[in-house]
Amino acid sequence: MSGRAEAREVRILALGDSLTAGYGLARSEGFVAQLEAALRAKGIPARVLDGGVSGDTSAGGRARLDWALADRPDVAIVALGGNDGLRAIPPEATYANLDAILRRLAERNVPALLAGMLAPPNLGAEYGEAFRGAFERLAREHAVVFYPFFLDGVAAEPALNQPDGIHPNARGVAVMVERILPAVERLIEKARS
Repeated sequence: MSGRAEAREVRILALGDSLTAGYGLARSEGFVAQLEAALRAKGIPARVLDGGVSGDTSAGGRARLDWALADRPDVAIVALGGNDGLRAIPPEATYANLDAILRRLAERNVPALLAGMLAPPNLGAEYGEAFRGAFERLAREHAVVFYPFFLDGVAAEPALNQPDGIHPNARGVAVMVERILPAVERLIEKARS
């Protein structure tokens, strides 16, 4: 490996829940492994650090952020909120937790990508709008790379999900990675500039 800055391995923290932890999948099929492989296939030396804890809410991610930062990531993907929506946690609480996470990352000079989430439709349009709006507001206020819906192209597609209809299967994760990859590349560029 040359000494050039471009060749240095970029360390990416994937701070999330079961969607980043690869619930129900072999390690090689999960988001962390597939994202790392996709970046390497594009010639980007990357190591994706698994900061996913199944069942975690934005509050849980906030509580363990300093522990995750001990791995000294160069950048972070913040993919929390799915469990907040499933538990109908008030969007203001989700906003406050994610705001604290993004502030802490900024203090540590760790550029972030915020992966948005949508609330389950059974919670009603008003809750859904407020929930989605929390992510949009955070993206504006923190000027982070924003990917509006982490499960874009996968949610509600039976062929891309495990039998529970919530967690993506290996093919679903491949779709997630393919769709989020340009945003991750922008995040890496941000860290290198």
